[in-house]
Amino acid sequence: MAFSLPSIASLNSPLIGQTLSVLREYMPSPAPMLGAIDRRIPVPLKQLAAEAPLNRIFAQAIDDGEFDDFEGRRIRLEVNGGQPGITIGFWAGRLRVIDGPGEATIRGSLAAFRTLAERRQDPDQLFFQRRLVIEGDTELGLGLKNLLDSLEWNFKALF
Repeated sequence: MAFSLPSIASLNSPLIGQTLSVLREYMPSPAPMLGAIDRRIPVPLKQLAAEAPLNRIFAQAIDDGEFDDFEGRRIRLEVNGGQPGITIGFWAGRLRVIDGPGEATIRGSLAAFRTLAERRQDPDQLFFQRRLVIEGDTELGLGLKNLLDSLEWNFKALF
């Protein structure tokens, strides 16, 4: 007797999509676990893991001088609860991962950051809905948000 598996097409059904949506909404956040891992990773390893990809993704914008207004500035991206997070600065024509606080902090859920990166929703809506929040130097945070919204992200540069 043959056993058949569901086809890939059936996995794209509305019921599956709704089920995954409910699971994403009500499953516990992985942020505490990621925070525990994040606190144990030294900054030099974070730099190795994040700086090269960030600079490749935004290489054209960096070359075009789009980040020049952020020279010497620091901004922190944090998942709700303070951890995990990363502080990014721009020095000598490169995005850099640094240790310490940012002049501005953009905070939100993992889902909100993913929505922002995938451009599934207008960034302004994420802020108006309070899914993402800017604290500290809001002018710096808004300037970066506007810059990132105006750029074409080259994810192909990662591969």
